[in-house]
Amino acid sequence: MKQYFVGLALLGLASPLFAQSEADALRYSRLQFGGTARTQAIGGANVALGADLNSLSSNPAGLGLYQRSEFTFSPGLGIGNSNAQVTNVQGSQVLPDGRNSVHLANAGLAFVNRRPDSDNNAWRGGTLAFGFTRVNDFNASFNYRSNIADDRSLFQRFREPRAGAGQTLADVYDDVDQQFADNQYATLDGLAYGAYLVNYDRMPNGNYVVNTPSALRRTVVRQEETVLNTGSQTQFDVGYGGSYRDKLYIGGGLGIVTTRFNSTRELRETDEAGTSRSFGTLLLRDEVETRGSGFNVRLGVIYRPLDWLRLGASAQSPTAFQLDDTYETSLDVTFKEPLRVDGQNIGSASVSTDPDIGRYSYRLTTPWRLNTGAAAVIGKYGFISADVELLDYSRARLRGDSNLEFGSNYNFSAENDAIGRQYRNAVNVRVGGEARLDAFRLRLGYANYGDPYRSSDFDRTQQFFTGGVGLRQKNLSLDLAAVYGLNDRYYSPYTLADGSQPVVKVEGNRLNTTLTLGLQF
Repeated sequence: MKQYFVGLALLGLASPLFAQSEADALRYSRLQFGGTARTQAIGGANVALGADLNSLSSNPAGLGLYQRSEFTFSPGLGIGNSNAQVTNVQGSQVLPDGRNSVHLANAGLAFVNRRPDSDNNAWRGGTLAFGFTRVNDFNASFNYRSNIADDRSLFQRFREPRAGAGQTLADVYDDVDQQFADNQYATLDGLAYGAYLVNYDRMPNGNYVVNTPSALRRTVVRQEETVLNTGSQTQFDVGYGGSYRDKLYIGGGLGIVTTRFNSTRELRETDEAGTSRSFGTLLLRDEVETRGSGFNVRLGVIYRPLDWLRLGASAQSPTAFQLDDTYETSLDVTFKEPLRVDGQNIGSASVSTDPDIGRYSYRLTTPWRLNTGAAAVIGKYGFISADVELLDYSRARLRGDSNLEFGSNYNFSAENDAIGRQYRNAVNVRVGGEARLDAFRLRLGYANYGDPYRSSDFDRTQQFFTGGVGLRQKNLSLDLAAVYGLNDRYYSPYTLADGSQPVVKVEGNRLNTTLTLGLQF
């Protein structure tokens, strides 16, 4: 397969040769809890609780606890903020940024068929439900700025071209020179060569070296970047849950997941200090768009050994995705003093990747998700609920498929090996509770999502603090929830051979508010 890397890694430290990488596997495997405002307000802890439309995507056995049919509709508002700073460069500025979104968090319909109390049948009834749940939110933006030495800048990355397996530097030169001759660019190294930012010089022994033209050399450069991510993952579910003697509840469901992810990155370098005779500015713009869909199935059970105690467990199969990526990268350079190339004066250069090679289709399988939970119902006064979720991120797998429109038989062995090396199993913990005051409800919760990385100097644990209020009046319910999430990320715009590339810490927080209108019938 000749599917070149043209989009730099946007969430992580790797900058792989191929566009699809271990970063994609993690992005679409690490989900967030969502659903109705009631579930969100208690930290997502509803595996053993039941009687909520969010049971469709967590534990379908909870559908068996419904007493009446219900319709819910849950619009939401997300307010995101970030502070980003280069951690391994002195004098880096901390820059704030933010990204807000209006979305539909959940909608669903549950049809209950329950036998009358006078009926002695052991199966007390069941519930068929259909629902929509937002399970991942990609909306985020950040930017940073710092002065950086030339040997740690993007120019240094250009001086370290990426050779494929079995390739020499001479092979790389032949490739980029052909891209230049055809004016059809496929790689970042080809773009750098086409914009006159590097020379491939042949030595007397026949080997090649890569260097910066003398007129462009500098000692320090101002580097700044803006990254904007948008999109989400949503899951459409159909499930059924039944009740056996109002003690044992069993359920199953099918989920169809749709994915929409967009990322735009603009990396700029400027010779503000005037250390270069000719170099002025550089702008690398990278756009990635992913669309896809997949499906999963889940089974669950809830048992009531005591009237006040509920124990639950559920298992969700890996989600089998088909994903389609579209990439486009452009490089624009201006020169303070024109470069002399083949007898011509070059004052600027603009090159971009060939759109015909910027599309690729592939398959992704996410890990199993195993959940257990317990809930204590304190009569008419409320409840306390807790969940533990286990999943092994190292089990995600990428796979090529030549039957797809833009696919191939590439086996992704290197990328899957990287998934196994970098990621590990993680434990997600969710706890929450509700207090009932006549028709009113008060709710609090907390969730901690474990770090998926096997070995790292950085802690990528996610924390969520939740709360909400509710009102029950005859056949109408109204619930409001707020989820405040903390999420620190670490990012590098490119990688260098000695590991000295900039490392950016992005301190992010996001406040999601959800309003759920429920109608029982």
